[in-house]
Amino acid sequence: MCRHLLKSCARVLHKALNRLTSNNRMREIIFDTETTGFDPATGDRMVEIGCIEMVGRVMTGKHYHAYFNPQRPMPAAAEQVHGLSDRFLSDKPVFGDKVDELLAFLGDSPLVAHNASFDFGFLNHELQQCGRPPVSMDRMVDTVALARVKNPGAKLSLDALCTRYGIDRSHRVKHGALLDAELLAQLYIELTGGRQIGLGLADDANTDKIIGQMDANRVQTNKIFRPARPHSASAEELARHAEFVAKIKDALWLQPESAL
Repeated sequence: MCRHLLKSCARVLHKALNRLTSNNRMREIIFDTETTGFDPATGDRMVEIGCIEMVGRVMTGKHYHAYFNPQRPMPAAAEQVHGLSDRFLSDKPVFGDKVDELLAFLGDSPLVAHNASFDFGFLNHELQQCGRPPVSMDRMVDTVALARVKNPGAKLSLDALCTRYGIDRSHRVKHGALLDAELLAQLYIELTGGRQIGLGLADDANTDKIIGQMDANRVQTNKIFRPARPHSASAEELARHAEFVAKIKDALWLQPESAL
């Protein structure tokens, strides 16, 4: 009975460890978009996309970034947000010219965005415009939803959450897809406890190596051992003590035991 129970527990633990290891190696794409407005159904277009690759909740340094010619005028209100003007975008490729390399970078990984339905809406609209199938909403991870659960009642804008979690955005003057994706990647790590993922006890070899380095770097000191100083009284000190004791009347230590 006990043996069967142990085997059952071992199988459960093995599955849990495999699941944790799989999650630690999982590739995810953090992305952000900039657009001409709020609604692709009314003719608004995507003008920039920035993607950051993460594996095991660690940024790998790989990214994808592109600007697109929206083939329509840029509203002044939108330009004020991201700073992308008609003149700047006039020589940029249209989305269809870059769709293959974008999809190759995205792969089949989960896609993380802030207020993700907005970015997914524009991404899938652009894919539809060039005859490509939409990205499944099952791949969507929304950091607004994560933040709402973890910080109920708090402000949920990217700026507010960066401030809450101490993420430096001092270099951010205007919205930019790649810059915002980098900030969002840091926020996603905070929201999912990613800083703790992958941390564990060092293996024995590394532990021995570290201890060896500590021993090598330890300052060696040659301690000097001095013999104890003699503490016996000198003849002069003994004579003075005897003289002092002789002056004591009725000293207890001089009384016979029967008198005590």
